[in-house]
Amino acid sequence: MKKIAQSHNSLQTQVFKAIENAILDGDGAFAPGKNLTEAMLSTELGVSRTPVREALRQLEQEGLVRVETHRGAVVVGISEKDICDIYAIRVQIEALAARWAAQNVTEDELAVMQENIAMQEFYFSRSDCYQLRDLDSNFHTLIYAASRSRPLNFMLGSLHHYTSKARRLALVDFHRAQCALAEHREIYEALAGRDGEKAALSVVRHIEQARARLATVLTDASP
Repeated sequence: MKKIAQSHNSLQTQVFKAIENAILDGDGAFAPGKNLTEAMLSTELGVSRTPVREALRQLEQEGLVRVETHRGAVVVGISEKDICDIYAIRVQIEALAARWAAQNVTEDELAVMQENIAMQEFYFSRSDCYQLRDLDSNFHTLIYAASRSRPLNFMLGSLHHYTSKARRLALVDFHRAQCALAEHREIYEALAGRDGEKAALSVVRHIEQARARLATVLTDASP
């Protein structure tokens, strides 16, 4: 992890996000089962123990760590079952987001989505999976925002965030990345046509395809 830098966010929020992201990546000292000490985290982040302690409490509430006697905070992380459950939930909720987005999306938002797809095409031609991952996340975020539902936006944003590593692994497969790009175009066309049902069906197909590819990736990555 990098040391905490100056930001508009509170120090506690920055510390929480830094540890959360490291746990979601699930590598090294932040893999499931690893012990996280306040001393180690405060040294790595360059902060006092107080915001670290508060961040660990929040992470425990979210189920990403558990506190054990004599061990302190132990990483729980996101399991393969958690990821599969998240995708199953996303199929249901994101279809609703697409229906509402088709009703409420503005011309400016459509222009931003179109620009996002153009950037996906550019970075796909460069085989840049990291930029594709970020653009993929942003495309879905644009749909959530266009739904004009704050509760739905919050729920889907959290679910999407929790599967960040899994999606990064899947998008390294450029065949899947190419399919995802075509699926994004289809979703965009449905939204631009104000066709809520078509948008919902396109989103469901997109998530189901992503879940199928992810299942293959997780199986291949298993020891």
